[in-house]
Amino acid sequence: MVLNFFDQFASPVFLGLPLIVPALMLPWLLFPAPSTRWLSNRLTSLQGLFISSFTQQLLLPINKGGHKWALLLTSLMIFLISLNMLGLMPYTFTPTTQLSMNLGLAVPLWLATVLIGLRNQPTHALGHLMPEGTPTLLIPILIVIETISLFIRPLALGVRLTANLTAGHLLIQLIATAAFTLLPLMPTVAILTATLLFLLTLLEVAVAMIQAYVFVLLLSLYLQENV
Repeated sequence: MVLNFFDQFASPVFLGLPLIVPALMLPWLLFPAPSTRWLSNRLTSLQGLFISSFTQQLLLPINKGGHKWALLLTSLMIFLISLNMLGLMPYTFTPTTQLSMNLGLAVPLWLATVLIGLRNQPTHALGHLMPEGTPTLLIPILIVIETISLFIRPLALGVRLTANLTAGHLLIQLIATAAFTLLPLMPTVAILTATLLFLLTLLEVAVAMIQAYVFVLLLSLYLQENV
């Protein structure tokens, strides 16, 4: 049997039904629900503190017109962090390693920011395609370059998230396989490899949170340009 390291990124199927749907719904079931009591427990208080701090930090450079996106961006941030963290657990599937899903999140949100800019301030939105003071001969070239860079934004969002998570999962699997293979042959080297695996897992936990934050942060910057 040939071991394929990329099998972990295939969407699991059970009885002909794709399991990516329950994988996407599971994080929402793990969040503590608000309580009707006057005093909430520590977990709910910690969750509220995190959400309020993140929302305040995210919307700080955006004017009041973009504050309508607070609920959407905060929910997306928590959703991506939950999916990335749950994907680090054994025998689980990480939906955010699928480029199709990440593009499905990035393209509509990016397109919404562009349409908001074209509706509210079309002159300013189109002005990004041609910087002020551009020589006449360079105007067509710059318009083409800026248009391409504009349409590359959602692709960069999806590819960045997919590539970072995929590379981390592959490294973890490679080092774990090496540790199990070296254990009966060279126990000392296997222990060192397992230590490296533990440190890499801690790094991947940080990467899972940072990549979710970067995804939402870039969306907020695109929103800031068009609001």
